[in-house]
Order: sequence, then structure tokens, then C-alpha cells
Amino acid sequence: MSDSHPVRLDQQLSDVIKAAVELHRVLDTHGLDRTIHHLVITRASQINNCVNCLKMHLREAREHGETQDRLDRLIVWDHVSDFTEREKAALAWAEALTVLDRKADYGPLRARLRQHFSDEQIAALTATIGMINFWNRLQVSTH
Repeated sequence: MSDSHPVRLDQQLSDVIKAAVELHRVLDTHGLDRTIHHLVITRASQINNCVNCLKMHLREAREHGETQDRLDRLIVWDHVSDFTEREKAALAWAEALTVLDRKADYGPLRARLRQHFSDEQIAALTATIGMINFWNRLQVSTH
């Protein structure tokens, strides 16, 4: 086997993977609705070019009732009327936390979120975005 083959993270860090899966279970108890969940993890996976994650999240979103039309336009969510202001606030937060910019002003984004979400939901949204970025980066490392 060549030195360039991917590291089997599931074998080398099985305890970390198990703990991350458990973290998702706990996170799911904090009131973030499934539509928002699917939109932000799918959008982050698009940004991160994580093909396997994207494929899985698109399938899961459709299984939970998301329409193909909206999924087709998710990449341009801020230029179409398919998404609610609540969803757009969450997607803006997802993009800001996925493509980190040292000069970003997160205050206005949080203010926008607070128009639609409780602090607990914002915390759950933030953790969800952090987790999908974690999973995307692990998966991309195997490309």
C-alpha cells in the first residue's frame, strides 16, 4: 500500500467517532428543527466539497420531506425566494461559521438569528454547524 492512502479514522479513532455520534444524539434534544438541520448541514457540505457527506445529507433531507426544488437552489439560497427569513438567517450563520473570515462581524448575524431562534436553538445550530464541519473535514481527508 502506498504512503498516500487515507488513514482509516474509524479504525484509528473509533472512540472519538463513537463519542461524536453520541454528541449528535444529545445535540438533537436541544430543539433545532429538522428542516433547519438538513439545510445547514447540506450547505456546509457543499461549501466544504464533501461529496460523500453531501450525497448522504441530500438523501436524508428528501426523506424528511425537503423538496428537490429547494435543494437544487440551496447553493444560491440568498438570491431566491424559496427559503424563509428564519432559514436564511440559519444559512447565513452556517456560511459564516464554515468559511471563517477574520474580519467577519458576527454580531449582526446573531441579531438576525435572535429574530427567529431562542438562545438554546442558536447554541444548537452553532454546535450542529461545528459538528458538520468536523465530519466534513474528516471525510475530505480521505479523498
